[in-house]
Amino acid sequence: MIGIGRDGPVGLALEHVEADQGRTTSGTHGLIEREALAVLTSVDGLGPATLAGLLTRFGTAIDLVELALLPGAVDEIADHGEALRSPRAVTSELATAIVDAAERADAILHAIERAGLLIVSTDDPAFPARLLAIELPPHVLFVRGDPASLSGERAIAVVGTRRASEEGRLTAARIGAGIARAGGVVVSGLATGIDGAAHAAVVNEGGRTVGVLGGGHDHFYPNAHRRLADMILDLGGAIVSEFAPDVQPTKGTFPRRNRIISGLADATVVVEAGARSGALLTANWALEQGRECYIVPGSIDSPTAAGCLAYLRENHDEAKIVAGIPQLLDDLGLVDTAWKTSLGARDRLSAAAMVELGETTRAIASRIVGGYRTADELVATTGLPIAAVLAGLTILEARGLVVGVYGRYRPVGNLAGAGSKQGYRRRSVTRRPEAGARSPRT
Repeated sequence: MIGIGRDGPVGLALEHVEADQGRTTSGTHGLIEREALAVLTSVDGLGPATLAGLLTRFGTAIDLVELALLPGAVDEIADHGEALRSPRAVTSELATAIVDAAERADAILHAIERAGLLIVSTDDPAFPARLLAIELPPHVLFVRGDPASLSGERAIAVVGTRRASEEGRLTAARIGAGIARAGGVVVSGLATGIDGAAHAAVVNEGGRTVGVLGGGHDHFYPNAHRRLADMILDLGGAIVSEFAPDVQPTKGTFPRRNRIISGLADATVVVEAGARSGALLTANWALEQGRECYIVPGSIDSPTAAGCLAYLRENHDEAKIVAGIPQLLDDLGLVDTAWKTSLGARDRLSAAAMVELGETTRAIASRIVGGYRTADELVATTGLPIAAVLAGLTILEARGLVVGVYGRYRPVGNLAGAGSKQGYRRRSVTRRPEAGARSPRT
């Protein structure tokens, strides 16, 4: 269902795109290349390799559509199966379907327009370079939203099981939020469970995220995430599919969807996955595409961790373990991007720990790193109400970043390096002499 386009970005639903580019035609039937690709993509059974072979034989998508409108086209197209990887790649039934699609070209394109979709082909400037670099990329994408979100400076895929545990959802949310705060784009599959938790966390941070569908836009799945999809679009993200709008999601379409998820990202993070989870296919795609792959381990007794643990055991030379979210953000190269200016915290894990926190909690942590120790001092220096400060301190203690003793708080764990290197220079601390010690002579 794929082909190669050669004209700039298309926006069948956006008047300004057509106005900017004009409607220059390359064929006698008035189609431009990307439109011809969209028509061919709608043919059931015409997969990436088969269409690539047909284009090699016949030239362009326009040439193939025009051929399909001529008398005897079915035999002409079917006779060239020997030019493809498989001699049986083009059957008479498939050739007939191509001819039928060519005859219905106007109706197919109008349906795409009604769906409000952009068609982006491999030769368009808007086509994401990461995806273009994989073996046999989709030659056309159907995009709702901003195509620029597909080409963010840093993009990370966060995937996992639909049957996620509460802990798994929380971990996915923390990872997604951390990536968003660092300015990265989160790519996932809009499924329930881990995918939805990652998307929702990014939306909550006001960041950009990309959802990749396992079918066409007209068969959005799962229906429960329609509101989430709308919020993704409102914040400048995108919902994308390589399938024509009327393609229904099936067991066969999701593995193809998974290769798009990993292909759009610099790295893939698997949070939870059962022994047969499709998220592991995404991990495989990432490694085959030369991308990094990170696996969150879990309890040996948890069914949702069985796939992750097995994957780490079998791919220990390639897959990397997620030992903590600050460590993950550092490994992904997101710390330097996010921590342009800091309160003197130079330790990388300390910076990553700060990036993971929300704005309010980060402000409290920064003051503690700076040497302010009591709740009253934190209220005075942050300007936050006491309830917000106490809530932030609870979060920091739960994360193992701060410890409180007799109402005084100090940084520990990943945050401790920041405090030690900074030397608490923001305020002077009067030290009491230890019991029995002599006072220094004046």
